[in-house]
Amino acid sequence: MLSTFQELRSHFEMSLKDILKENNNLAQFDKLKLNIIVASTRTEFGDYQSNISLTLSKILKKNPREIASEFISILNKNDNLNSLCETIEIAGPGFINIKLKKTIYINKLISNLNSINLGIPLTSAKNKKIVVDFSSPNIAKEMHVGHLRSTIIGDTISRILELRGYEVLRLNHVGDWGTQFGMLITHLKDIYQDSINDFKNINLGDLVNFYKASKKRFDNEIEFQERSRLEVVKLQKGDEISLKAWKLLCKESRKEFNNIYQSLNIKIIERGESFYNPYLKSIIDDLNKQGILVEDNGAKCVFLDGMINKEGKRLPLIIQKKDGGFNYATTDLAALRYRFKKPPDGDGVGRIIYVTDQGQSNHFAGVFQVAMKASWIPENCKVDHVPFGLVQGIDGKKLKTREGAAIKLKDLLSESIKRAKTDLEERINLDNRNEGKEFIDHTSRIIGISAVKYADLSQNRLTNYQFSFDKMLSLSGNTAPYLLYTLVRISGINRKNNDKNRFNGDINISFSNDLEWNLLKKLLKLDEIIISIEKDLLPNRLCTYLFELCQIYNRFYDKLPILKAEKEQMIARLKLCELTEKTLKLSLGLLGIETLERM
Repeated sequence: MLSTFQELRSHFEMSLKDILKENNNLAQFDKLKLNIIVASTRTEFGDYQSNISLTLSKILKKNPREIASEFISILNKNDNLNSLCETIEIAGPGFINIKLKKTIYINKLISNLNSINLGIPLTSAKNKKIVVDFSSPNIAKEMHVGHLRSTIIGDTISRILELRGYEVLRLNHVGDWGTQFGMLITHLKDIYQDSINDFKNINLGDLVNFYKASKKRFDNEIEFQERSRLEVVKLQKGDEISLKAWKLLCKESRKEFNNIYQSLNIKIIERGESFYNPYLKSIIDDLNKQGILVEDNGAKCVFLDGMINKEGKRLPLIIQKKDGGFNYATTDLAALRYRFKKPPDGDGVGRIIYVTDQGQSNHFAGVFQVAMKASWIPENCKVDHVPFGLVQGIDGKKLKTREGAAIKLKDLLSESIKRAKTDLEERINLDNRNEGKEFIDHTSRIIGISAVKYADLSQNRLTNYQFSFDKMLSLSGNTAPYLLYTLVRISGINRKNNDKNRFNGDINISFSNDLEWNLLKKLLKLDEIIISIEKDLLPNRLCTYLFELCQIYNRFYDKLPILKAEKEQMIARLKLCELTEKTLKLSLGLLGIETLERM
């Protein structure tokens, strides 16, 4: 109902302007028009409310009810507004309550049923290109539970923006370059000396153990350390054998990453740190040329405004280390600059969204500040850091194995599927159902993966949350199984309704029960939710909406007959079921969650 709300707001703003003009207070307009109308919190107050009269009373020194009466008189002269509103009334000390005509809701119901995107408008932005930078694991290290949040939050944000008509470049800024490759390649050459010129014959096996072994040698063998440092120089200079080894390590890691992305149904383009190597020197040169870069203890850096250490001194963002090497800040600045530059010199995007943990907030604040100083963020373009909190155990501490190591993401997903399968088989036995292995495996996989995704996405990303298989796999509460079960209920109605295709012509839809109206009004709020997420990048808003929608639908389902209702009533209620089904499927798809017809 976003378009209706915007139209109402426009009419109220016009009336506000008239009153301010009449009282020589037009300068106050821009301030007063903010939140001039809002959705009502209680149905007895109508559909929308305005407290503008109370605000104006302080400025005009008049009784708020008198101002409200004057306001409504102006509004009533507006034929376009009258076509939307059933009533516009004064309440309490001077609130204005707005009740829409029922035909507005019925027409929107029919319109959304015939819309692929359920009436969600496409963006009108001139530059529709957006980079969403998410996931970003490191080469030769397995993805752990810490990568879960970045991966699924980034994917959901991408899906929502794509629905709105943006061209989203989903980038995986993998850690595929840096000093750690010196020790990895040196270790690789030592243990595979006979195959050193033909890496195709090498099977690295468990990359994590390979990384641990090379790290152990680096920490304990001085001679190995020296050779590793020299190997970094060889790699940076483009030594043929070193590059082959590097590519092998990246290839083997990519296999593991892709298995996880396939399980989570994630689409992403790998463009690692190494991609920006040719652009690093120009970062130094340009910052020097603009007089932004300063030398401090041999390192080249930019001192940041508003960011100080414990001694009260400004913090530096180091761009080039004392030994001449580059670091994460250099690479991130090169990436930001490339992404904003117009093709063929860059991606030409209008917005970049970085999805990382909260621990990197200061880093990105520094990078963005330097980019602003250097004028690398074009006018009308923006950057957003989307930080998120930790995944904790039920003890409130960072989620780890009993040995204190980070939990592997693939192990966590496997465990969730295993538990979902156990729960499903218990329900099948209790119901005396006979289901085949294919159904059980398929259903438990979807429930298990969905439960993990939804448990994460349903939390405000800015907070830590406690990971609990028992809670996330429950069929009650704000969980994926509860939402999926609601959809399964609708599928059950569809299977029972043999005449479902008979009602596609022109029909007169009407509702008389509050449960019907509550469901319809909730269904028509989806577009507002989607637009709000585009602005604040908080996917949990969609989860909260879906949970509340399912609660309202299940009350409707439990209290009112659907297939046994009178024909006209049945048709109207089936239309509500149909829109609920479409809304759930579209929204769960935005969360990257597959749906089921039976479970």
